[in-house]
Amino acid sequence: MTAEKSAVYLDNAATTPLDERVLGAMLENLRGLRGNPSALHAPGADAREVIEEAREGVAALIGASPEEVVFTSGGTEADNLALFGLARSAPSHKRHAVISRVEHPAVREAGRRLEAEGFEVTWLGVDGYGLVDPGAFEAALREDTAFAAVIWASDEVGSVQPVGELAAACAERGIPFHADAVQAAGRLPVDVGEVPVSTLALSAHKLYGPQGVGALYVREGVELSPLVLGAGQERGLRSGTENVAAIAGFGVAARLAAGELEERARHERALRDRLLAGVREMEGIRVNGHPQERLPNNVHLTVEGVEAEGLVLFLDALGYAVGSGASCSSGGHKASPVLLAMGLGEREAFSSVRVSVGKDNTPEEIDGFLAAFRQAVGRLRELSPLQAG
Repeated sequence: MTAEKSAVYLDNAATTPLDERVLGAMLENLRGLRGNPSALHAPGADAREVIEEAREGVAALIGASPEEVVFTSGGTEADNLALFGLARSAPSHKRHAVISRVEHPAVREAGRRLEAEGFEVTWLGVDGYGLVDPGAFEAALREDTAFAAVIWASDEVGSVQPVGELAAACAERGIPFHADAVQAAGRLPVDVGEVPVSTLALSAHKLYGPQGVGALYVREGVELSPLVLGAGQERGLRSGTENVAAIAGFGVAARLAAGELEERARHERALRDRLLAGVREMEGIRVNGHPQERLPNNVHLTVEGVEAEGLVLFLDALGYAVGSGASCSSGGHKASPVLLAMGLGEREAFSSVRVSVGKDNTPEEIDGFLAAFRQAVGRLRELSPLQAG
């Protein structure tokens, strides 16, 4: 069975609705004769042309050359390819990495696996806004550092890291720097010509594109060891027959995101600020993340006296879909490592929700959400054991 669509979708950090213009491009590559991009005949050449056109679109979004874009199954694979690829291609004496404590699980868990394989990882702390201190970051870099990784913008609280400064510090020392830009690309200007990242992860479904396709930017000259071996597609870094329709959709989504970036950001920022103004009128609400250096669409709230899970379900019943943690997280009732790293206690972490607006939301929807939010919080506070003590 298919669940009924919520009346108002406010969980765009988890995934975005598929843009109709993107869907159109995908359908063109799902109907009729489909060639394998690796085949020599005309249908194969047509498929390759679709992929290369999409590669140009994704590259243009971040100021890269098309040859530097490797398609993957999503942001998680892109992050994994970057971390394992950089670690395993590093000189044998470089067995150290610097990773922030506020990374997406795709980076955090890859770092833990590297630790299990004998790597030493410096887990870099953050301040109360979730930001890395550039001085502490530079101090953590060593002669045996194989790479460093800091997320461009938090998938949870929306804080935007000083990636330009961090990447430059690594570049000066010849240390590869990876950034997860899954949330940032399409909402903030991301230009690899200005920010000297070595690798950068992207995902289509955060850009109103299809789920199940992403990309890793790999700067020219950066060496990576592949994760997936086979026939050598994607410059040998990601073997396997390409998902042509999804990649075509990604390319269109990237071009639209680049062309509409300022308009979308202005619209989302206005909705975000409208929402913030409303929740700040309520008692016992804390806004998490940096007040200025944050994504234009993200509002992360700790609601005193309420469990996030109950609040999300109550709001869903009222017709509003919001998130209760990091996107791509599921299962296991564990406090968010990101929020704990920022200094929140476990109770506060379990009382936090994320509201993320999108390009298609309206001011009227935000006003309706605020009314529903007040109703849900008031009712749950009456019932919740968290309210006591």
